[in-house]
Amino acid sequence: MIARPASSEYAPFYAGYVAALPDGDILQILEQQTAELRQLAAGTPTDRETFRYAEGKWSVREVIGHLIDTERIFAYRALRFSRGDEAPLTGFDENVYVAASTFDHRPLSSLVDEIVHVRQANLALFGGLAPDDWTRLGTANGKAVSVRALAFIMAGHVRHHLDILRDRYGAPAV
Repeated sequence: MIARPASSEYAPFYAGYVAALPDGDILQILEQQTAELRQLAAGTPTDRETFRYAEGKWSVREVIGHLIDTERIFAYRALRFSRGDEAPLTGFDENVYVAASTFDHRPLSSLVDEIVHVRQANLALFGGLAPDDWTRLGTANGKAVSVRALAFIMAGHVRHHLDILRDRYGAPAV
């Protein structure tokens, strides 16, 4: 089982994501979230997919699109760092990414299918890592981060947004 990362393995910004996860196997937690995402899609009425709880906030579809983008970016970082690539990686502005997207023009089920496929690819990546790969560090957005921290951050990021979808958008509890 992959140990929870130390706080020195990620930027303080991500502490809430890591802390929000239960104890257990991070790969199982990542896998379980695919079922939670599918439940969300199945339980969200079509007319609520473009709902925004306030002016300027993302729609339900855009939140899932944001998860897709972020999952890919975190996986790219994990791949690079697990392979010993020490070149610093820049950050990204999630608001710019969502604004440039067409997520609101796609059905929620399509977006959830995509995030599930991306997550499955990431599980394959993580499943193929050697024990030493998990503790390798890289620099992203000017901060050190380990490969294992990226796995925990991925899961915590999805948990965070699933909670927001439930609490602020009225999405079904998963």
